Amino acid sequence: MISPQELASLLGPLLLNPRDNYPRTPFFDAVVDSRRVNPGALFIALRGENTDGHHFLGDALERGATGLLCRVTGETIPTSEDRDNVSLFQVEDPLSALQAAAKRWREQHTTRVVSLTGSVGKTTTREAVAQLLASRAPTLESPFNYNSEIGLPLSLLRLEPQHVWAVLEMGPYDLREISLLCEIAQPEIGIVTNVGPTHLERFGSIEAIEEAKGQLPASLPPGGLAVLNADDPLTLRMRDRTSARVLTFGRSEQADIRATDETSQGLDGLGFTLNFEGQSVAIRTPLVGAHHVMTALAAAAVVLGNDWTLTETAEALSTLRAGQRLKPRRSYSGALILDDTYNAAPLSMQAALDLLAELPGNRVAVLGDMLELGGEEEAGHRAVGAYSVGRCDRLIAIGELAKITADAAWDAGHQQIQWFEDKAPATEILRQELGADDVVLIKASHAQELETMVEALITP
Repeated sequence: MISPQELASLLGPLLLNPRDNYPRTPFFDAVVDSRRVNPGALFIALRGENTDGHHFLGDALERGATGLLCRVTGETIPTSEDRDNVSLFQVEDPLSALQAAAKRWREQHTTRVVSLTGSVGKTTTREAVAQLLASRAPTLESPFNYNSEIGLPLSLLRLEPQHVWAVLEMGPYDLREISLLCEIAQPEIGIVTNVGPTHLERFGSIEAIEEAKGQLPASLPPGGLAVLNADDPLTLRMRDRTSARVLTFGRSEQADIRATDETSQGLDGLGFTLNFEGQSVAIRTPLVGAHHVMTALAAAAVVLGNDWTLTETAEALSTLRAGQRLKPRRSYSGALILDDTYNAAPLSMQAALDLLAELPGNRVAVLGDMLELGGEEEAGHRAVGAYSVGRCDRLIAIGELAKITADAAWDAGHQQIQWFEDKAPATEILRQELGADDVVLIKASHAQELETMVEALITP
């Protein structure tokens, strides 16, 4: 992590209260939520839609913050019992200052940056790429969902001299954001997983989403590498927007890195043949679900594009660990719970239903609302409802939008459907009825907080 002395130097003329000396001890972390402050952290006070971090400067100090990055105000900066060890950085705009400092910090490192974006699959792809690269060299991976104009700079401040690679996710909030994030991170390698209707409510059209995602390959240097999904026409045509070398991946015969002969072992992982430049190798990976073939291919493209052999790539893919997405868990009654409550979009819902269909037992799909689909909201929920037929024995839909899913499933011929406006009654019914032969998929947009349902089912 960065030290107070280094941060002051990076802020330069943006710093309105410079002092002669600063501690050299690095900050333990940099956070924007005072509740996540641990002793030795830098707290950055940002103004949000609902609150202002400047109201929590005192809380951050009480929790042990040793640095405050905040704007100049008429308010009195809270004092701490050990003020001599607290570095105060006052600027006109803390967010702009954070971004500027992160950009300059990145420029001071020789780390090679891999950035990725896409409508679905960003997190699992980020995890897979980072694991492959980390098997060879020290690698920084952006944590959690640090993929925004705030999160990405926070990730970059974690850079240390030993990091050969940094793998950073980019999740744009608007049309300008990926361009800004690329300016800060200066990626050498860019991955676009796909273009779909996720966050359509914010962008307004698929064309606008394509434009936003395409800013990543467009930003790459001529000596860089663009990794693009060959099976998605909107992503594939981004090859015309970049001056970097392009490697495409997918099931298409036109893909540079292609999967054939796919097999699924359910929760035991995947198998397929990886084809590249006239050669092929058998792949076995613990990644769960047929949709993760694309995850493995995207990760393989990064390392193959950096001179790994097919054999080396196959060996690394065989050791991948499951990430924070779909997690198999056991309910207190013995039922298998597929916890996929991290997020949801139509494509990822369908992929999860495909996995559920492969598993033995009485298959129950608990599906909630998918948010931020804009004009595709009704069509997306109807598509998932129809797709559930034949892939689950029982469908439980939770939420106002999920009523559309339930109705579409009924129209398509599904016979075992229940709809609940709220998760509480659905949770109680499942606690009473689930048995050891049941396998339950639970999935919705993260704002639905269905993870609380999972915890209720696994707790006696």
